[in-house]
Amino acid sequence: MGILLSAQHVSKKYSNHLALDDVSIDVPEGCIYGLLGPNGAGKTTLIRIINQITGPDTGKVLFENRLLDAEHVQQIGYLPEERGLYRKMEVGEQAIYLARLKGLSKKEAKKRVQEWFERFEMQGWWKKKVEELSKGMQQKVQFIVTVLHQPRLLILDEPFSGFDPINAAIIKDEILNLKKQGSTIILSTHNMGSVEELCDNIALINRSKKILDGNVKEIRRAYASRTYDVIFKGSMIAFTNSMWTGGELISQSTDAEGMNHVRIKLLGNSTPNMLLEAVMRSSEIHGLNEVLPTMNDIFIMKVQEGNGESVLGTRSNYTE
Repeated sequence: MGILLSAQHVSKKYSNHLALDDVSIDVPEGCIYGLLGPNGAGKTTLIRIINQITGPDTGKVLFENRLLDAEHVQQIGYLPEERGLYRKMEVGEQAIYLARLKGLSKKEAKKRVQEWFERFEMQGWWKKKVEELSKGMQQKVQFIVTVLHQPRLLILDEPFSGFDPINAAIIKDEILNLKKQGSTIILSTHNMGSVEELCDNIALINRSKKILDGNVKEIRRAYASRTYDVIFKGSMIAFTNSMWTGGELISQSTDAEGMNHVRIKLLGNSTPNMLLEAVMRSSEIHGLNEVLPTMNDIFIMKVQEGNGESVLGTRSNYTE
């Protein structure tokens, strides 16, 4: 898998504000790439540079190992966080107009718009004006006009904003379908659940600098804290006594069927096998699962580190 888009040592300054400071990212072809960071971190500036709305002060952006230029505009689809449709214009007419701006003939534009409208069950919206549509309906129209010219690279900025859970799930499915069809997608979002569900790789930007990047699964594994969930039958006191100094009990509960659920952090040189060997003498083990940090945990931790804040006391949101 090659690199479709590469930003190399990109910096951008506005007056006295340094928006990007020596940021480099490599977006592999055919992946969903999460661009993460707090508000004001520099994500939007990087997206504007990739879209050639503005240029970097230093550094460069390559598309398929060629310097990004005007020819690449037709190969990029951009869904901005701040949506922009002509409110007085009919929906079908507007979708065709925007498709033609992306280089499609009128005939092909109409054909693709009709296909997407049928897929989203929007046939009855064709003659409606944008101002007659709900925010969610407008979002669907904007998503369609972003993707219907079949761009090589899609940049989606908070694509689930304004959607109810059902329509958000529909858009997620379409994003995954576009990936299967060969599109490369940059997803800028604050929704860490969507990152874990959709993204292959991520880059985290904070205070204009990239502070973390890599494969999502590998990052979660790298930040694992040797924490495990154990399900067992037996005495809770006997279980904790048998752990001795090998583990720290983080939480405990008992379900309606009498099963005990505990979360344990291994200490010292203890291993999961050593833990099981110790507690099996007093308990009937029904399950052992490693707990990995969520991307939300890692996001908060890295941003706080970058801001010079203590991460002690940060509420853990670990999940399996």
